[in-house]
This record gives sequence, structure tokens and C-alpha cells, in this order.
Amino acid sequence: MATTEPALGATVPENTVAAARPKRVRTGCLTCRERHLKCDEGLPECQNCRKSSRTCKRGVRLNFIDTQVKSPPITPPTQEWDITFQDESREIASEYRGGLSRYAALSQEADDVPDVKDEALYQFSNGVMNTPTLAPQQLPSLQQSLPAGDMESYPAVSQRRPDASREQQIHSSSNTDSTFTSQTIPPPPLPAYNNSKQTLTPPSEDRGPLNSPEELLFMQVFVEEVGLWMDSLDPYKHFSRLLPFDSLHEPMLLNAFLACGARHLALVNPAYHEDKALHYYDDATTRLLEALQNPNRNTVTCATTAVILNVYEIMSERPLQRMNHIAGARALIKECRWTAKSSGVGAACFWINVGMELLSCIRFNWQVAWDPDLWGVDMDFSREIEYGREEGWTYRLMYIVAKIANFRSSVPRQAESTQHAEQVRLSNRFNDWNRLKEWIDSWNNNVPRTMHPMGYLQPHQTSSKSAFPEVWLIKRTTIVARLFYHTGMCLLAQTHPLLSTRSPDMHELQQSHAHDLCGIVAHVKDRGVASVAIRSLAIAAECLVSRREQEEVLDIFDRIQKETGWRTGFLHKELKEKWGWNNEEQYQQQQQQNIPAPMLPLQSYQYQTSSLPPVPPPPSLKQGPRQGIINPILRSADFSAPTHPYQNHYVAPLHLPPQPHYSQY
Repeated sequence: MATTEPALGATVPENTVAAARPKRVRTGCLTCRERHLKCDEGLPECQNCRKSSRTCKRGVRLNFIDTQVKSPPITPPTQEWDITFQDESREIASEYRGGLSRYAALSQEADDVPDVKDEALYQFSNGVMNTPTLAPQQLPSLQQSLPAGDMESYPAVSQRRPDASREQQIHSSSNTDSTFTSQTIPPPPLPAYNNSKQTLTPPSEDRGPLNSPEELLFMQVFVEEVGLWMDSLDPYKHFSRLLPFDSLHEPMLLNAFLACGARHLALVNPAYHEDKALHYYDDATTRLLEALQNPNRNTVTCATTAVILNVYEIMSERPLQRMNHIAGARALIKECRWTAKSSGVGAACFWINVGMELLSCIRFNWQVAWDPDLWGVDMDFSREIEYGREEGWTYRLMYIVAKIANFRSSVPRQAESTQHAEQVRLSNRFNDWNRLKEWIDSWNNNVPRTMHPMGYLQPHQTSSKSAFPEVWLIKRTTIVARLFYHTGMCLLAQTHPLLSTRSPDMHELQQSHAHDLCGIVAHVKDRGVASVAIRSLAIAAECLVSRREQEEVLDIFDRIQKETGWRTGFLHKELKEKWGWNNEEQYQQQQQQNIPAPMLPLQSYQYQTSSLPPVPPPPSLKQGPRQGIINPILRSADFSAPTHPYQNHYVAPLHLPPQPHYSQY
């Protein structure tokens, strides 16, 4: 049967339009209202919130509208029940200050007016109702994680943390769609950002593109600078290409991105200050701690946010003083069951977390807390990896370098009780050294041609006046792999159980790889490899004996700091002490006599078998964190440990993500 459409311009009856509109839910949850979805009013959680694993918020935001209840035009005849309509909106509004004043005076008799509760029982300041909130507690600092005496060279500084009195949700009684009012976020510490109208992203709000100039700037800086090096081991570039879009509906993730972007901007441009970065960092931390108390949380989002906040801490002026999230990020990664066999965002978070720990262990001569044998790396070099996926070979090399770092940190500090026991130990360590050397040589011989230099020029062949060869590598992951490769070879040359670093073989091995490593960093133009380049260059620079080469290395560090913001000033002091630059007059005499400047080793890696006592470190060297131990920051980074991270905040999730899909890189 054909239907008749109303003519253009014809008037549609009002009752027909009203009947066509969907029924508006008045008692649904606030989460569905923010998402513009119809709520089924289910309790304790509605169906929409249960499906999307969101917090079902209820009962504090109302629209006070003066409505007139009229008798329905048609009342269906009934015999078993009576239908009556009762307007209770005034009774509900009277429970809120200012709510009843929005209604006009009633013309009905006093008997028809419902009793109004005493407003004195509901006294809320400034017309705002405060919902109950769990005050976040301060995370354990690094000083509580390190053994006694490990932090002598790192004086304590005041720990910034999220404000414990920060209100979790503040709702205005005005008719507005915004969840947060101008009083939601406390003003930053400095007057420069004391703007009462400035708020951070409301929680669980679906939003379009960033429309704040400040947020857009910080996100651009993160994507183009910070995410650049975070994705150096990720072929899919999650941190710079994919996750920023996910953050548009995840405020916790968004504020972590903005904190890193603001922090990087403060490092490279003195016109920007760190207080804005701390503002976003504190807000993201607060949201993360609140999420960890929800057993229905999104574990993937929490783990990813913790990894990004850990990156922010690495970028801080005193990274060892701000390690609140490094252990938490590791524990959340383990909770998600992410390993080297994972794919997607799990693999991206796993490798950036493992890579940062590996660089820290090389820096402080610690053992890697997460046993490399448990990473799940495929070390079968005969198994082909997809062409053009050099990242798989880089993962294998990181496993080898982690084993070398553990071997280096386990150097015995004293001899065995008997000569026979000492000979057995030296024999075992010599076998371990040979196995690591064969392993890394086999890696170098089996990697595809794309992971070898595209060009190699000796110093006299270049016009750069550099003391190091120009080594040209094309892909970023290849540059990172080569830096790790030369670093591993330098560490092996320093840790031979039987030969000293001054022996011809070890000296040649160390000098060759140190010069190649310095040549890569000296000529690389990719800022995305700076984090690995700094630590690798510091290892290679320790063995340089030429004053010209030493001065060029210091210039390279200055260039890296200027371009990327990574602080390298502490390396200047350490290297000058190792090179013997403290006595400049002694250096001038050495130059006149053509005597190379001595290299003062920070520690001796070979056990002293002669009767001469070991050479003590220079008196001016400060004692840093204790060496030769398991990474003290991450040794308890597991929620199954008695003193696990996020104490008093963590609640075990009810639903873990599905078992990751394993792939061969």
C-alpha cells in the first residue's frame, strides 16, 4: 500500500512529531548522556557502560526545567488499574541549592504541593556538590627502592605528586553539557598559568580534533620529537601515528602525551617552563591511580599510560629522583602478559620499556631485572625474518647485549677461597665470554645486507674535519642496532676474564668499535636515535686517548643536548675525570712532551691476580648507586611481589586482555 508523504511546506501536527521522537531517558547514567547514547537505566551498571568497560556515573547532574504537566488528551479506558501523573521535579530540585528558584510559583492549592525538605540539611559551598573521592597517595620514591647507600650522589629533592585534595568530579548546577567546571583542576603553582577557566580534558568524553592551541602544540612536539625515538624499535609507529588518535577519547592517555610534549619543549626552549608539563603529568598520574582502583578498568590503556609517564620521568632533570612509574609500568606490562612475542601496542610498550631498562643497566652497571631468557626472543638465526623487517634482528641483538650487561655486572669483586676454586671460576667465565662473543659475531654475520653500512669513509676522505670515520646507515632501527652492536663489543673488550684492556687484542677490539660507534653518532642526522646514542657514545668515549677525539665527543654531546633537550652535562664531568683532565697543568706538560693523556678507569673489570693492590678511583669521583646488583628499581616490579608498585592503589582486574597473538616480529 502506497504511503502519502506530506507536501513541502505543509504543517505536521504537533502530536505526530512528538510521537516520532524517541523517548528521552531522565534517570539514565551520566556516562551515556556524555556519549549521547540512550541508557537502559540498568543498575548497578547499564548495558552500554558494561559493554564498553566504562565507569557508570550517576545521580549528581540535573537539568532544572520548568515543565507544565497537562492532562493527556486521551486516557485509555482501564478496568484493573488507574493512571495518574505526578510531577516530582520540584521535590527533586529542592534538594539542591538554587534548584527550586528556577521554577515559577505554583497556582495549585497548598495541599497539592509536595513537602519541601529543609535546605539547611544540604549546604554546599558555591553552589557545587562534591562527590566522595579517594585521595591518591604518594607513590613510593626511588630512595625507598634502592639499597642503603645507593643514592649518596643524588641528593633528595621535593617530590611533586598529585594533589591529594583534588576533587574527582565536580558538577555545576547550571544547565551545561560540560562535566568539569572551572573549579575542577586546581591552578598550576606559578601565576603564569593561573587561569580559572582553563581545564584539562574531561574524562570519558568523545571529542573531535584538538581545538586548543596549547594542546595542539604539545601534541605536535610529542609526535615529532618524543614519539620519534619511542618508535625507533616499532615498525608500526604506535606512539607517533596510532596512539595519539586513541588519546582523543582517553584523557588519561592524552594528558600523558601532553606532559611529554610540554616537557620536551621546556628542555629545548627556555621560554617554556616545566610547571605546565608537571600539571599534565600530575593529572595523568591521578587518573591512572584512580583507574587502578577499578577492577573493570582497561588494562591496556593503563599500561600504555604508565609507559609514557615513565618516559616523562626519564626526561626529567633528575631522573633518579622521579622514578614513580618505571616499576609500575613494568608490572602493568607483565599483567597484560606482553613479551617479545606480542604484537601491536603490546610489543611497542614491551620493547621501549626493556630498552630503557637496558640503557639504565649499562649506565649504572646493573643486572637486567627481567631475565632476558624470559623475554621470548627467537634466537634461531637460521629462521628467516620477513624482508625489510630489521626490527626482529634488533630485538635479537638487544637480548645479546642484555646478556653481556649481566655478565659485566657479575664480575667477581674478590677471589675465591682456594686457588682451584678460582681457576674453575675463571674457566667458567672465560667460556661464558667466548659464548657471548660468538653470539654477537654470529648476529653480525647473519643480519641482512640492509643492516650493514651503506657507506664508510675514513676521516681523511671526508670534508667534515671529524676525527672519526663517516658511517652511513639508512634506516633508524638499523642505526639503533649498530649502536647496540658496537656497545656490546666495547663491553666485551672490557670484561675479558683473562686479558687486560691494555692487551693488544682487547685494545684493538675496543678502539675499532669505539671509533665506528663515534663515527655513527658524529654524522647521524636522525634525532630519533639520540636516547641510545648518548649512552653508547659514553661507553665508547671512555677508551679514547686522543685529545682531539675527546674534545669532539664533548662537542657531540653538546649538539645532542641542543637539538633534543637530553641533558648531557653530567657526562662531561664523568668523562673528563676518566680522561685525567682535572689537572690542566699536567695536560699541558703532557702535550709538550707528546704524551697521550691517561685514561682513568672508573673500575677494574679484571680480578687482580698480582700482588699489587687495585688502583682506587680518583678521590674526586662521587660514589653513585652500588654496582653489580640486580636493577633495584625493577626488582620488585610485579604485582605478585609483597611490596609491589602502586601500593594502596592497585586492585586486581576482573578481566585481563586476551592472550596476545604471537608473531615472529
